[in-house]
Amino acid sequence: MAKFLKKGGKETPGISTASLPDIVFMILMFFMVSTSMRQTDRMVNVKLPDATEVTKLERKDLSSYIYIGSPTSQYQSQFGTDSRIQLNDSFKTVEDIRHFVAAEREALSEADREFMTISLKIDEGTYMGIVTDVKQELRRCSALKIMYAARKKVVTNY
Repeated sequence: MAKFLKKGGKETPGISTASLPDIVFMILMFFMVSTSMRQTDRMVNVKLPDATEVTKLERKDLSSYIYIGSPTSQYQSQFGTDSRIQLNDSFKTVEDIRHFVAAEREALSEADREFMTISLKIDEGTYMGIVTDVKQELRRCSALKIMYAARKKVVTNY
């Protein structure tokens, strides 16, 4: 009978935290590798139109973005509500596109310059006049690889 008696005063052992720094380091490395930082802050509202065909960019590091749309609410008092062109983190005019394209080309290596793509992210409510002006300026500075950003249209058949 003495074998089955419980001995009083025993406490449960504490949880070992020896492997906790390893686990935290692995989680930190996972988030550092899988997270990408936004390179520019959008200053214009862009609601992309629906697309019927979508082509994925092979190398996003070779693409430069031009945003066209109405300014966000915090910039409307200064710039109005008409469509504006955003290059990097500032509003620019059509004439500034030439300097933008030249600077983006200089940032690339010599071998990658011919693969540089300009991606236009244009709000669906933007008038075509400003878009045509941007496209003409891109032609003048020999930036002929242009992609239009759009939302992939989800089609459901019942």
